[in-house]
Amino acid sequence: MKLKNVWSNHRNYALQLATVFIGFLMFGFSENVKGPAIPRMQADFHIDEMQVGTLLSLNSLGYLIACSFTALLVRRFGIKYISVFSFVFMAFSGILIFLSHNYTSLAWSYFLMYLGNGMLEIALAVLGARIFIKNTGTMMNLAHFFYGLSSTFAPLIASGLMSLTLFGYTLDWRGMYLIILMLSLIPVIPALLSKFSEDQTAEEDRMPFSQLLKDKAAWLVVIILTFGVIAEMGVGGWLVNFLEKAYGWNAQSAAGMLSAFFLCFMLARLLLGPFIDRIGFTLSLVILAGFSGICTLIAIIAGEPGAIFFALAGIGIAPIYPTVMALIARRYAKGSDSAITFTVTLMGIGNVIGNYLIGVIIDGTKNLHADTGSDTALRTGLQFGYGFIGLCTFLCALFSIVLYVYLKKRNELI
Repeated sequence: MKLKNVWSNHRNYALQLATVFIGFLMFGFSENVKGPAIPRMQADFHIDEMQVGTLLSLNSLGYLIACSFTALLVRRFGIKYISVFSFVFMAFSGILIFLSHNYTSLAWSYFLMYLGNGMLEIALAVLGARIFIKNTGTMMNLAHFFYGLSSTFAPLIASGLMSLTLFGYTLDWRGMYLIILMLSLIPVIPALLSKFSEDQTAEEDRMPFSQLLKDKAAWLVVIILTFGVIAEMGVGGWLVNFLEKAYGWNAQSAAGMLSAFFLCFMLARLLLGPFIDRIGFTLSLVILAGFSGICTLIAIIAGEPGAIFFALAGIGIAPIYPTVMALIARRYAKGSDSAITFTVTLMGIGNVIGNYLIGVIIDGTKNLHADTGSDTALRTGLQFGYGFIGLCTFLCALFSIVLYVYLKKRNELI
């Protein structure tokens, strides 16, 4: 009987891991096929860079709204059913994107896709916080490694699918999104077979939002995560556009550089977990975010010969999100779902503003330099927009230093 229970526990843990790992795999695909797709959407619907920024901001808004209520749904219905619903919802959004034939319908379809993404992100983060009790930094980074794994191949797969012809029909970006998002139904299987333990923390012991609002460390974590995610999302949304329009790269080469970024991203999450656990979460954030900022700055200053540094920046950007999640799981062990919701929701607000600002900076700078010629003006605008992405990583490092000093003074370093 004891052996049977041990086997049952191991089997259930394996199914939970499969749900988390495959969930992040699908998350990476849904997030990062947009790089090669956006220039084609622009061409189809004749939209400018500011409208692209607006589109990405609406995506972040859907993510934000989902993050604000998902924890309540998890408490009401359980992680299992919310995870399954999120996967199914993402597949449904793929159908809507396929049917989009103007900018408005595309924006709404993207919004709904990110609504599903936001629900899934919270569910997976809460589940990870509950099951990754030991070696939290390593396991969180390993889980998010699968996001990096799919993100590495997403741009190349997207480019390949968009040029694929089936039964006389070229898939283009609509068919590509339909195929990719329908794959979200795969992790429904381990999710349904798993038994998910629910949060047993008594309501009176749960950390209230009012306490989080008074916690300086919680606000610093929000700021750090916000700048880190703006940078991460900014690269996924703008790198291909930058390389194609600033340097005249073809679609395959530009998608290849984005894949190189996510290769560095993936390897960092796979290999740096033990390093992060060893030197501490906060100090790791300082080092890694600073490294990413330096790489981005070199890439912009060096021009096309330094483009490889755009990819190397992924080494520093990759561990920011999972390391912050690990810090939250350890610091706010009682009520991690509340802390995750608080952090990710406020981060979502910043991300909406950040994505919009990138588009505004590119478009505004391009217009200011219109007298230099359209190509030169666009290149200058893209450099300034990408410079803002680099600035975000430096600010992430700066506020990580502030958090490090604050926690060290209180003897609360993790």
